[in-house]
Amino acid sequence: MATVAATPSGAEFFLDPRGDARSLRVRWHHQDGLVVLSLWRGGECTGTFRLPVEDVPTLIDALRAGLDAAYDATR
Repeated sequence: MATVAATPSGAEFFLDPRGDARSLRVRWHHQDGLVVLSLWRGGECTGTFRLPVEDVPTLIDALRAGLDAAYDATR
């Protein structure tokens, strides 16, 4: 399970269990109507994805469907 670390800037970091200081940062940009997902290695951002707020429910549905399938597979 990934570790989540809250930051003072309002972002959340999800630490990658593979190590090498890999993490995913999730940060809301309400003024721009975006959620920015960024990949980090240590202090260096290696990639970003700008997800429009109106697409967030679809992402959540996809994550939920995958989680449901994982639970079903373990039963």
